[in-house]
Amino acid sequence: NTYLVVAADKGTATFSDTANGISARYGFWLCDAFASGGSVGYDHKKMGITARGAWESVKRHFRSLGVNTQTTRFTVAGVGDMSGDVFGNGMLLSEHIALVAAFDHRHIFIDPAPDVAISYAERQRLFALPRSSWDDYDKRLISAGGGVFPRSAKSIKLSPQARTALGTEAEELTPAELLRVVLLAPVDLLYNGGIGTYVKANFETHAQVGDKASDAFRVNGGELRCKVLAEGGNLGATQNGRIEFAQKGGRVYTDAIDNSAGVDCSDHEVNIKILLDRVVEAGDLTLKQRNNLLASMTDEVAALVLSDNYYQGQSIDAALHRPLYLLDGQQGLMQSLAAAGRLNRAIEFLPGDEEILRRRAHKQGLTAPEGAVVLAYAKMWLFDELIASNLPDDPYFNQALQAYFPKVLNEKFGEAIAAHPLKREIIATTISNAVLNRAGATFVHYVATEVNAGAADVVRADTLAREIF
Repeated sequence: NTYLVVAADKGTATFSDTANGISARYGFWLCDAFASGGSVGYDHKKMGITARGAWESVKRHFRSLGVNTQTTRFTVAGVGDMSGDVFGNGMLLSEHIALVAAFDHRHIFIDPAPDVAISYAERQRLFALPRSSWDDYDKRLISAGGGVFPRSAKSIKLSPQARTALGTEAEELTPAELLRVVLLAPVDLLYNGGIGTYVKANFETHAQVGDKASDAFRVNGGELRCKVLAEGGNLGATQNGRIEFAQKGGRVYTDAIDNSAGVDCSDHEVNIKILLDRVVEAGDLTLKQRNNLLASMTDEVAALVLSDNYYQGQSIDAALHRPLYLLDGQQGLMQSLAAAGRLNRAIEFLPGDEEILRRRAHKQGLTAPEGAVVLAYAKMWLFDELIASNLPDDPYFNQALQAYFPKVLNEKFGEAIAAHPLKREIIATTISNAVLNRAGATFVHYVATEVNAGAADVVRADTLAREIF
C-alpha cells in the first residue's frame, strides 16, 4: 500500500505514531504521512468529524420529512454514551435533541420527557469529562419516571412515563428485553454511535449477522418504529436490515455513507502531509511551521470533507425521486460491472435481474441503501476509467486538484500542489465525486453506453456544459 488511512480514535492514534516512527526511521518517502490519525494530525474526536458527517445524513433525512433538526425539537434513541467520539459528538450537534433513551455496554438511560436545553447542557458536561458513563448523568435533571439502570440488574421496573415514551406496556423487563424496547422505540431518530450490529432483516438469522453479543436483543428492520436510522458507527445494521427498513418507508443510507467523513478527513491529512513534507525537505518550511499550518487548517479541512457528505446524500436522495426512470440505467451499470468482474451483486445485496423485473412490475425502484452501494461502485469504476485516460493530465483539470486542498496551500504552495506525487489520483477522485454527486451514479455509464464514448469523454462534455451554463 502507498499509505495507511486509520480511524483516529483513542486506541489507534498510538498505532499511527508507531507506524509513522518506523516509516521515518527507514527513510520511507512518506515519513509521518504514512499513517493518518497520529498525534501530529487531525484529531477526529476533537473535530467531531465522523459525527458531523453522519449529521449531514440526519439533516437531509429530516429535511425530506419537512423537519429542520436545527430549529425543531425531535425525539432520539441512541446506542452509545457521551464519552464516545461518534455518539458524544453526535448528541451535541443540535440543541433540539430530545434524547429519550440510550444504552451502552454498562447502562440503560431513560429520560421520558427531556427538557432539551437542560439535557443538552448536561450532555455537554459529560462529554467534557476525561471519561464518563451514563451513571455520571445528574439524576436530578432526568424527567419524572426516568433513570439510569445497570445492564447487570436482574430486572428493571418501568414507570408509566417510561412505558409511554418507549411505546411498551411491559411493567418490568430484563435488561436484554429493555434494550430491544429501546431499539424499537417510537422516536424520530435512532442514532447508532456504538459498536455492534443491532438491526437485521426478518429472514436473516442471528448467526448470519456474526455479532453474538447483541443476539439477545437484536431487532428486524421491518419492526423499527423510528422515522430515521443514522449510522455514525460501523455495521449498526446489516444491509438487508437497512433495505427492509427502507422498503417500509424508513429513512436510511448505509454506514459507509454516514460515517465516511472520518476516512475522508484522514485522506486529506495524508495528502496534505505528502505535499508539505516535500516543502519541508526543500527547506521552505520547518517541521514546527508545518505542524502549526496543519492545525490552522482544521476548520477548512472539515468543511471540504463535509461538503462530500452533503452532496453524496443529495445524489442518493435525488435518485429516490425518480426510481423507475433510473432503474434501467442502474440495472445496466450493475450488469456491466458484474460482467467485468468488478461487482458481485449477491455479496453486495443488490437485486438481481429477476428481482428488478419484479420491482418494475410493482413500480418500485432501488432503496436508498442500495442506491448508496451503486453510487460507491460507480465512483470506483469512474475513478479507474479516468486514471486510465489522459484527462488527469489536462491542465484544465488542475482546478480539481486545487479544489481538494485548503485555500492557504493554493496561495502559498501552488507549484508544490501541481507536482504532488498523487496528483492524478486526487484529480480523478475529485472529479468522480463532483460529476456523480451532481448527476447521479448512472449518468456517466449511461451516456457512455448510449453514444459509444469513453467515460473520460463524457466527463469532458459534462464539464464543458456545466462551465458554459
